[in-house]
Amino acid sequence: MGREYQSTSHHGHRLAARVLLCILLALLFLLAPASPAQDTSSPASSRASVWVMTLDGPIGPALSDWFVRSLEEANEASATLFVLQLNTPGGLDSAMRDMIRAILDSRVPVATYVSPSGSRAASAGTYILYASHIAAMAPATNLGAATPVQIGGGGGLPSPSSPGGDESENEESATANSDSVSALHRKQVNDAVAYIRGLAELRGRNADWAEKAVREAVSLSSSDALEQGVIDLKTADLDELLAQLDGLELSWDGQSVSLDLANAQLHQVERDWRTDFLAIITDPSIAYLLLLVGIYGLVLEFSNPGMGVPGVLGAICLLLALYALQMLPVSYVGLGLILLGAVLVAMEAISPSFGVLGIGGVIAFVIGSIMLMDTDLPAFRIALPVIAAVGVGSLLLVGLFVRLAVKAHEGPPVTGADTLVGQTAVALDDFEDDGQVRVLGEIWHARSQQPVRRGQLLQVTDRSDLMLDVKPDDKEETS
Repeated sequence: MGREYQSTSHHGHRLAARVLLCILLALLFLLAPASPAQDTSSPASSRASVWVMTLDGPIGPALSDWFVRSLEEANEASATLFVLQLNTPGGLDSAMRDMIRAILDSRVPVATYVSPSGSRAASAGTYILYASHIAAMAPATNLGAATPVQIGGGGGLPSPSSPGGDESENEESATANSDSVSALHRKQVNDAVAYIRGLAELRGRNADWAEKAVREAVSLSSSDALEQGVIDLKTADLDELLAQLDGLELSWDGQSVSLDLANAQLHQVERDWRTDFLAIITDPSIAYLLLLVGIYGLVLEFSNPGMGVPGVLGAICLLLALYALQMLPVSYVGLGLILLGAVLVAMEAISPSFGVLGIGGVIAFVIGSIMLMDTDLPAFRIALPVIAAVGVGSLLLVGLFVRLAVKAHEGPPVTGADTLVGQTAVALDDFEDDGQVRVLGEIWHARSQQPVRRGQLLQVTDRSDLMLDVKPDDKEETS
């Protein structure tokens, strides 16, 4: 039986190792550049090729990665035009700048088209529109509100009142904090203004309005944008856009391109598995849950070595979480608080402190979860219901640990010398005052107020160091 159990255990470890190896290989494949999509048109065809991508939603790592890879494929396929149909409320600065760098490096002209009606190119979308070779909008669309969102949370904590009631020092401290925050905000705004003015001057668009969009967060409708020279075209749909662009002469970086789109072949860019996968794991709430599963899985594996499944699952989830978090605006203070909270809860389970460590861990956990995403963009923050659910669940878990600890503390001893009291002992020889007895397989010195015969059953009434107090038991004597 022993060898059979050992074989089964080794088989389980080998299976877990193989699963982990497969997951690591899959992650390496994920990190590797995706192979270019094959052109669906015939190699012998000389028709113009127009690539069309529809980007709808906040601009984050997944959509940015998809756009950059698709534009690179369009360049490799020598496409005539790349059309980005855009509808976005904004996004992360890093993702936006990756997209703009791809547009500026592209040999294929990029036309950003805000459509359909009712769409918008707010915040990051305005920068992308300015960076594109062609800027167009559908009726009943708008752009603007390009003021950078504060990163790192706001104005800090208020200063406490001094014991002496000196309010002047508090006012000076508050003014200094306000000035510091204002200086940081001015730096961000000035950097954004210089960036968007540079894009406007590169494409010959209205740079003054672009600066107002950043400094004053103003917006424009499609009609006003066309009138003020912010965009190039206003068209009802994609077919009308291509018809107006047919024959248009474009020049940038010393090269000139004439768009011949009369018989253009449309190539719709579809989202691939990599984009869908990145969109899932880079969702802040999903990345947060993956981080928790990874941490607790490894804690469970280390506290119960040999289980295998929690360790493998925890390692996979932790790797996915770290890969996702490195693409998101993460506060390392918040991440540190989450790790501290997990360690304290694990310590509560291993070495009960009747709630001191556990409750402190839950508090650190919740605060770290709120601080984890270092941005005020709603689309890239962890959902508060998720944080609340995890906090309540952790609190219930700590309560379970405390209950088990109290129950074990109040119960009778199950280990150690104190368990001898009340046990049955057997006299090893005759004695009147003290002698030797066997109890629970161990030989102890014992004393009795009554004479004891060899083999007599005795009951342990007390223990003092290495001496047991015994008295005759009512049970039948053994031979």
